[in-house]
Amino acid sequence: MIASPNIWHWPAVYEEENRAQDTRGAVYAALRESVDWTGRDVVDVGCGSGYHLPMFARAARTVTGVEPHPPLVAAARRRVEDLSTVRVLRGSAASLPLPDGSTDLVHARTAYFFGPGCGAGILEAMRVLRPGGALAVVDLDATAHPYGEWMRADLPHYDPPAVEAFFRAQGFDLRRVDTEWAFPDRAALERVLGIEFGPEVASRAIRETPGTTLTVRYRLHVRRKPAGVEIR
Repeated sequence: MIASPNIWHWPAVYEEENRAQDTRGAVYAALRESVDWTGRDVVDVGCGSGYHLPMFARAARTVTGVEPHPPLVAAARRRVEDLSTVRVLRGSAASLPLPDGSTDLVHARTAYFFGPGCGAGILEAMRVLRPGGALAVVDLDATAHPYGEWMRADLPHYDPPAVEAFFRAQGFDLRRVDTEWAFPDRAALERVLGIEFGPEVASRAIRETPGTTLTVRYRLHVRRKPAGVEIR
């Protein structure tokens, strides 16, 4: 299990972050253009407190959230307890608690799939996908100003070109998606930046951000499972 300090330690602040992210729905729109989940079975890997599960449930046949951290599993179950087509299971990306060929879309947003080292999760996604299904990985684009600059300052060993090369070599398509994060006030913005970066970079990000909005670019990586016979 790989810990996710921001949501594990500050779940209430991370909830504020989820509400502020991509207020115009650009990532959802790009994802739907790539992989329409209407009437399909969806798995959200690293679903956290289940923020994205109700969105998928509006159109999907079934939705399964998979999360390794017990407090977040409990929070996600509370969030979807009134949604009959949604369930939340404890599990990990590298060991999904699902049968072979049981889903059409495996979605992971800023969870586990960060480049080299996530091969086990890719193999698991391919195992549970039906032929023609897709693994969609959404991560932050560290090449884009200003958020990407803060990321690179906070994680000096993170190499965006190497990450993109890794996904490309694994057969993923890449699409970049520009979004806006919009916060209700400065205090919320500062709280979120404070859990996303170390103290020094967080202070810099706060200084360099006027107002209550941020421009943040994401990457959407999509790999499809062949619909015909796959020759290894």
